[in-house]
Amino acid sequence: MSDNDFDLIVVGAGIVGMSTALWAQKEGLKTLICDPNPAGSGTTYGSACTIATYACVPVNHPSIFRSLPNLLTSPESPLSFNIGHGLRNPRWMLSFLNNCRPQRVKHISEALGRFLIHSDDGLNPLIKEAGAEDLVINNDCLYVWSTQSGFESARDSNAMRASQGVSFDELTAQDVRGLEPNLQQPIHRGLRFKGARHISSPQELVSRMQTRFEALGGTYLPHSVTRSEPDTAGVTAFLSDGSQMRGGHLALTAGARSRQITGTGAEHLPLGTERGYHVLYRDFGNLVSRPVGWAEAGFYATPMADGLRVAGTVEINAIDAPFSTERTDYLHRKSEEMFGPLSVPDDTWLGHRPTMPDSLPVIGPSKASDRVILAFGHQHIGLTLGGVTGKIVVDLAQGRTPSVDIQEFSALRF
Repeated sequence: MSDNDFDLIVVGAGIVGMSTALWAQKEGLKTLICDPNPAGSGTTYGSACTIATYACVPVNHPSIFRSLPNLLTSPESPLSFNIGHGLRNPRWMLSFLNNCRPQRVKHISEALGRFLIHSDDGLNPLIKEAGAEDLVINNDCLYVWSTQSGFESARDSNAMRASQGVSFDELTAQDVRGLEPNLQQPIHRGLRFKGARHISSPQELVSRMQTRFEALGGTYLPHSVTRSEPDTAGVTAFLSDGSQMRGGHLALTAGARSRQITGTGAEHLPLGTERGYHVLYRDFGNLVSRPVGWAEAGFYATPMADGLRVAGTVEINAIDAPFSTERTDYLHRKSEEMFGPLSVPDDTWLGHRPTMPDSLPVIGPSKASDRVILAFGHQHIGLTLGGVTGKIVVDLAQGRTPSVDIQEFSALRF
């Protein structure tokens, strides 16, 4: 069977998948994208919404070793860890800790920094194509520390950012309060990332991308892909409704659920999940004028189209574990430390950041077949890197060498 229904089948319609599909359709490829849920309604929807071109410091860090006991036991910790889940997944946990060594962290940071400089080239053309310029807010981003010890412990990380060409100003407490006078928590120092942007509604961005994709002739099917069978001529995708589709290539962009799709090679990779939460206060969107990250608390407060979103923390647990109200209670409690009394949150949310143990994405051909292109594992910066990742996938699907070096992101590193 050599006749293909599509040039490219994309599995998953978050920011990475929809970016891939729109780039492909723009370039004349006959493209199908499959997802049982509305485009952008998963992890993309609930993020902190920053286009974080400054985010070259990985979650892995040497300080993890000395701070881990407090992170795991304190009720005020931004990290929650399910010990049973860790014991069931020792490969991921041990690999993550191995990548916290200083030389590994330096290597990872440099790889992320080289990738992040291409973010705007991948995302900006799609924003324009989708007519979504009104969703992009250009007002920088702040990161603040409440304690001197917290700021001093971040000096190495900030030096990493500077070495990767990230532009920022160091701010005093007075500077921070001048920019964001509604902040009420203690402030010791801050950074202002100059030129940083955020998206006022990431799901609306992806929805507009889908509209443009379909206007260009692309096909969206509201079904899961359960497995794939690659061969020398293409890939057969088996859908949850019992149908089959043929594509010249298949792009696996299903985020944290990518391992669940058999026959792609992803099922053999150490893909983990950092579960993240948000709370939303609809009537308080004017409390800040830009995203403000509170370093010690592990979250961002971001002004959104639908209110103030407080998003972040990390919960290491099984992907389908129950929703943790302890995490949203923590966010609500810290939100009131940050801004004073607030209403009961109007919305709470759980999402799943797809994370490899070295905090680098997997992008490139699968070991199972070069007809399958893997593109997942962007952890906290999927919104930032989705556009350029999609562009790379389309290059690979057309037999072109990508303009971005993706050697560091090969699945073969595992």
